[in-house]
Amino acid sequence: MSKLSLITIGLLLAISSFGQSAEKIETLKKECDEAKQAFLKQDSELSKFFSGAAGYVIFPNVGKGGLGVGGAAGTGILYVGGNKVGSAKMTQVTIGFQAGGQAYREVVFFETNEQLERFKKNKIEFSAQVSAVAAAAGASADAKYNGGVAVFTMAKKGLMYEASVGGQKFKYTAFE
Repeated sequence: MSKLSLITIGLLLAISSFGQSAEKIETLKKECDEAKQAFLKQDSELSKFFSGAAGYVIFPNVGKGGLGVGGAAGTGILYVGGNKVGSAKMTQVTIGFQAGGQAYREVVFFETNEQLERFKKNKIEFSAQVSAVAAAAGASADAKYNGGVAVFTMAKKGLMYEASVGGQKFKYTAFE
């Protein structure tokens, strides 16, 4: 592994592991509300996922980078019944042809209460078989749940060349 790849992964994991102060949580909540509106503006048909899901988690700022080996990390908020109930951290490690970095938003919908509870118990991990749908006008019209989850992403900035395999792992913490 190249030294740059190891540094990139280390930085992403370090960023994702910082504790969340009350001020940071409030900022994160606002960023999640803004991200939700951006998703709906991009594809208004996503409203059926937002209203019909047992719950969903929004990651408003996911940073991703790599050179051979890569990683991504982000912090988000879990919504149940439209209420913000906890925070979530996402980490991802990928191996394969990749070079660059990017920032994006991600929303993960849980179709059933069973999938939602698995997420809350930190028992949800995405493998390479779960693919995200890039949010665009009308993209959600044919999107379906896969294994009880549906994932949508929206690029913010950056450029990433990638043909890699990896998975996402989540850690949930309920608000007190």
